[in-house]
Amino acid sequence: MDTSSQTIQHAGASFTLHGAGVFSGIAIGRAHLISSARFEVGHYEIAEADIDAELRRFDAAIERVRGELRDLHSSIAPSAPAEMGAFLDLHLMILDDSNLSEVPRTLIRERRYNAEWALIQQMESIAAQFDAIEDPYLRERKNDIEQVAERVLKAMPGNAYDAVPTQDLEHDLIVVAHDLSPADMILFKQHEFAGFVTDLGGVTSHTAIVARSLAIPAIVGMHNARAMIRENELLILDGREGVLIVNPNDQVLEEFRLRRDLIEDERTQLKSLRTTRATTTDGHDVALQANIELPQDVEEAREAGATGIGLFRSEFLFLNRSDLPEEDEQYESYRSVVMAMDGLPVTIRTLDLGADKVLDGSSNPAPNPALGLRAIRYCLAEPQIFQAQLRALLRASGHGRIRLLIPMLAHAHEIDQTLAAIAQAKADLDSRGIAYDRSVQVGGMIEIPAAALSLGYFMRKLDFVSIGTNDLIQYTLAIDRNDDAVAHLYDPLHPAVLQLISQTIAAANKAGKSVAVCGEMAGDLTATRLLLGLGLREFSMHPAQLLTVKREVLRTNLGDVRKVAAQIMRAHDPRRRKRLLDQLNPRQA
Repeated sequence: MDTSSQTIQHAGASFTLHGAGVFSGIAIGRAHLISSARFEVGHYEIAEADIDAELRRFDAAIERVRGELRDLHSSIAPSAPAEMGAFLDLHLMILDDSNLSEVPRTLIRERRYNAEWALIQQMESIAAQFDAIEDPYLRERKNDIEQVAERVLKAMPGNAYDAVPTQDLEHDLIVVAHDLSPADMILFKQHEFAGFVTDLGGVTSHTAIVARSLAIPAIVGMHNARAMIRENELLILDGREGVLIVNPNDQVLEEFRLRRDLIEDERTQLKSLRTTRATTTDGHDVALQANIELPQDVEEAREAGATGIGLFRSEFLFLNRSDLPEEDEQYESYRSVVMAMDGLPVTIRTLDLGADKVLDGSSNPAPNPALGLRAIRYCLAEPQIFQAQLRALLRASGHGRIRLLIPMLAHAHEIDQTLAAIAQAKADLDSRGIAYDRSVQVGGMIEIPAAALSLGYFMRKLDFVSIGTNDLIQYTLAIDRNDDAVAHLYDPLHPAVLQLISQTIAAANKAGKSVAVCGEMAGDLTATRLLLGLGLREFSMHPAQLLTVKREVLRTNLGDVRKVAAQIMRAHDPRRRKRLLDQLNPRQA
């Protein structure tokens, strides 16, 4: 059965889909379908009587794009670089080439493909030929063909599913997509949608992490939601249970409205804890800090009562743009966060590009990007980019308490090279008489098992460590955290994972160095008491999770949880571990 017949079969009927909840809560709204992948189109066979109409749709799109390109060409300023005109000439030539403008018409007429499918089928055939070309310049022209095809797709009459609705209607809409990149999610921060649903992804993919920072209900790993749901269908999204109900009846709708109201009441009550110190019942203070992606996220962190920024993911300043941010632009972004936190510590992670976070217009051809040139490896391989960021960070340190956090360290020489790069950036600023905090702290992320097993050198060289549980779990268990097919194997409480976390906390405490958990595990209520029992006193999470974790801290007696945590670490039988975890978290039992 093809995608279109599935959609027609389910249209109007009520049905339920299941996935993995990213952020708990209930959203009720109308479906808004978006094409997150550049060439995500329906594949279906049209009726013979509709062939002429489909050809007209295709021809209208070609003509519209031709007009757009000619208008752009005529509007080029005389002072503009010659390359701009040449670029548009190339795209016009590709558009007029019979391979792209005529062959799809043959597919529509002879195979009865819908226009979008015919265009993409032919585009992929041409792109495959370009992939086989040895000359790198000619091979890169594949991108131009794809860009022209994308223009034609968007211009095709009836393709309105990508349009972003007006902002006053967004709060009633639930976005449904096959997949969303982290960059897509950053763009969605500008909108106020009721919720998100994607076919792909795991609960700790970077897309899910950014979605969670929006503090709205979301579900990933739905598999066929994008194909089975129609635009404007009524949806109930239960992020707590990972359930999506399509076209619910009145009784179900009323039941979930009541549940949504109860959840909102609970969140309102939590706000009363904003100014309460996070202290256990036996008097131990716990630092609860916030993770942010962009400078504007600071407001939410302050609203939640965060005692600092434990993780500023600086790479998001580099996404959704065709150029790299200059040193001054980065400096202003970092400075604005430091000033807004008004003396509270701000931990900024250096660039963690790679894996599923790539610069606009670039691709990641590595066979396994998660194990390739990313994070500190990328920075050390691109010293100019790294130096610009380090100088910007150091300059901003003159305005408040900045700490530098280095991601994905695994080798001693990476620490040495990073410290040398920081020294070089300091020398550069010194030569120009630019002030900065000379005692700025430098820490490392423990997110690779090799780092957790080599803590001695790390503790001697670094001022603090932060445990990135998302990647630590991924690399320890050999689970791709972006792959929902193995999501059920992603286990933060796996004995091996807990062992690495426990020994990292113990080693840092023994060395008198601060240690935090800044991965998604920090905001997981089932792990809060266990981490406290293992000696953790610093958590960093999304602002939306902070008050629920604070409530858990306020209810915890360290003396009690230490004993159970020690028993859990000694328990090898999974059933006994489960019973002990239930004992530790009676409300989750």
